[in-house]
Amino acid sequence: MRQQPTESAPLQAVAGGDTDIAAIGALVADPGRCRILLALDDGRALPATRLAAEAGVSAATASSHLGKLTNAGLLAVEAHGRHRYYRLAGPAVAQLIEALQQLAPAVPIRSLRQGTRAQALRRARTCYDHLAGRLGVELMSAMIERGHLTGGDGAFDPSRAHRDHRTGYGHDVGYALTESGNDFLTDFGLRIPARRRLIGYCVDWSEQRHHLAGALGRSLLDRFTEADWIRRTEATRAVHITDTGRQGLHDTFGIRLEGHAEPAL
Repeated sequence: MRQQPTESAPLQAVAGGDTDIAAIGALVADPGRCRILLALDDGRALPATRLAAEAGVSAATASSHLGKLTNAGLLAVEAHGRHRYYRLAGPAVAQLIEALQQLAPAVPIRSLRQGTRAQALRRARTCYDHLAGRLGVELMSAMIERGHLTGGDGAFDPSRAHRDHRTGYGHDVGYALTESGNDFLTDFGLRIPARRRLIGYCVDWSEQRHHLAGALGRSLLDRFTEADWIRRTEATRAVHITDTGRQGLHDTFGIRLEGHAEPAL
């Protein structure tokens, strides 16, 4: 398994004067580069050919985009034999993407396909390497209500926030795993990645509540995938909740979400 960057991984830093926000703005001003970043926002590493298809550009244009994004420190590249795979350089880049999504105007929905895709993203999606959307916040709420997590109630109140914003990784609340939570996760068969903060959270941009991040969030995503509770889609960050997953979420966490149609590809 590829080593995932830690949550504290910064963007590329260069000594000098004030930060040059315009340099990043110029990179994300291109629709093709934005589509590449969005395609990688689920934490996976993808080859250039796949990213060219995602961006709807030629191989040569995709190569130019990938070079610029890599040189700016937004992407990292991994060599596997003759093939090169690209991924986000770290969670800070995922935070940037989530923040831009919160501020950006919604794309006008002109078809049933587009509407279905938008609903699927809000219902259940990946946020870098953990679950987000309604599924993500309901999962965190269930852990809190059952006494498995302590320290907060999962709510985001902008009037009381100090360092938290309407999207991205949170810092104001110190969640902790309880003894019952540890027993529950052991029984559930979770394998927690080493050398990483156990519990983090994000303010979910579509729900405006907290969803789990950190090693626990990553482990739950992996466990749900292994158990075939969820399946990733090829074209978007939306995840499809299977029939097995709907039953498992209800029996294990008390979560019942409606309307789990297969996301449009």
